[in-house]
Amino acid sequence: MPFNITDFRARLTGDGARPNLFEVRMAFPAIAGGTADSTLLTFTCRAAQLPGSSIGSVIVPYFGREVKLAGNRTFPDWTMTIINDENFKVRNAFEKWMQGINANFSNRRNSTFATPASYSRPATVIQYGKRGQIIKNYQLVGAFPIDISPIDLDWGANDTIEEYAVTLQYQYWESDTTIPRSSTVSVPTTSTETSGPVG
Repeated sequence: MPFNITDFRARLTGDGARPNLFEVRMAFPAIAGGTADSTLLTFTCRAAQLPGSSIGSVIVPYFGREVKLAGNRTFPDWTMTIINDENFKVRNAFEKWMQGINANFSNRRNSTFATPASYSRPATVIQYGKRGQIIKNYQLVGAFPIDISPIDLDWGANDTIEEYAVTLQYQYWESDTTIPRSSTVSVPTTSTETSGPVG
């Protein structure tokens, strides 16, 4: 009921999900760095989103009224913010990936990217609970980069680390798929924890 803080607290499971308890996993194509750069991305991806989707509508006029019918689902672009280190490994990997899709100078595609399946990769964003358990995850199917943002340089930018954004498109997402434990991230386990989502 309104104004009853006790009822509100009782229904806020786990004190609410926290936006800073997340992890992104994404495989790079072989020509863009492969496994090593994928591991580094998990540590340097500072911000991302749990993806959304929209269902359009079909409006049919009828006797001066609008009849609204369900349309098709669309999936918006997905963006992550990445911390840049001095070897530029993750940024270089994304640049090579986009170069393979369409080269800067020649305007041609790399022969290893002959089909959409060859230049797209799955990406997974995982939401953790405060005990380290997986409580939600999304897998983006058929993702590929479409934009790498510039990195601003400034003599007056002291005590900061460079960051940049990478935007990807994908075909669709699947929710709460089974995810194996990452070999690069140490997550505490409990007797009630499972390797998949917790309902």
